[in-house]
Amino acid sequence: MAQADLSTTPKDRVLDRFGQTGRTDSWWAGSLATALGLGAFIVYSTFRALYNGEYDFGEASQLLAGLEAANQPTDKVASHAHLLSPFYSPTIIWPGMPKWLSPAFLILWAPGGFRLTCYYYRKAYYRAFFLDPAGCAVGEPSGLCGFKRGRDYKGETRMLVFQNLHRYFLYVALAFIVLLYIDVVRSCMWPVLDESGQVTGHRFNISVSSLVLFTTTTLLACYTFSCHSLRHLVGGKLNCFPDTAAGNLRHRLWMWVSSLNRNHMLFAWLSLFMVGFSDFYVWMVARGLPDTPCSSHFFQSALSRQRQWTSTKPMNTTWW
Repeated sequence: MAQADLSTTPKDRVLDRFGQTGRTDSWWAGSLATALGLGAFIVYSTFRALYNGEYDFGEASQLLAGLEAANQPTDKVASHAHLLSPFYSPTIIWPGMPKWLSPAFLILWAPGGFRLTCYYYRKAYYRAFFLDPAGCAVGEPSGLCGFKRGRDYKGETRMLVFQNLHRYFLYVALAFIVLLYIDVVRSCMWPVLDESGQVTGHRFNISVSSLVLFTTTTLLACYTFSCHSLRHLVGGKLNCFPDTAAGNLRHRLWMWVSSLNRNHMLFAWLSLFMVGFSDFYVWMVARGLPDTPCSSHFFQSALSRQRQWTSTKPMNTTWW
């Protein structure tokens, strides 16, 4: 029987130097893309939180209140449905609140903490920002920022124990999904004004902004419902499901969450992009980007075409 060459076995290939590897593929591309993507979002979201303005539009918005206080025209803003950036939802403001304090900083700790402690994002930013590890079968530094690496790695202990808070951030994230869907509904309720400019009612209409907010919230819901902690909560911790009505319902719920969990990484990136884009879109609408309701025109034109087609179509009395 042939003997294996023990001098080249994997156990002897110790990766002592940073970047040392036998891989020939572009192992660094994923970490680089992650660093650029997360870095761009962090820079933009920090800027918008510090900007502290033009984060809402329409009825009952802070922009409308500012225009009224300055005695400026408010017709365009007052006649629009209420739009609110997800960076500022819910908006927490109280009388005498310091102008330098942005409402975004009062709520962003919740979605930010949920993503920071997310199982997928931990893998992503550990590799992208801390090179821990830089990649599979790739040598890493012996130390970084005072933390021992390599063979001295102790896992997520000491300061990193806070990552266990992810399961608690999940409950807060679920509440935020409800609040964001309320914002979507409000973005579809356009005020009806009388001749004096007073609101006499509301009509339901869909605009581009409401579609953007709906898409963002739905992707955030998919990201939240595909969470590993939620999968464990609804049934992952069980060895078997009881053969009862409640057990069968829980099993179906676990199967649904598991199907979403397979695309958790995809939902994480799509929802992150759409949160930034929806904030940017609301910002642009507040700066004058046209955003008119489209559903009423669509249904009215569709109804008129249907009536025209019905009136011109000859009646067919032949049934065979």
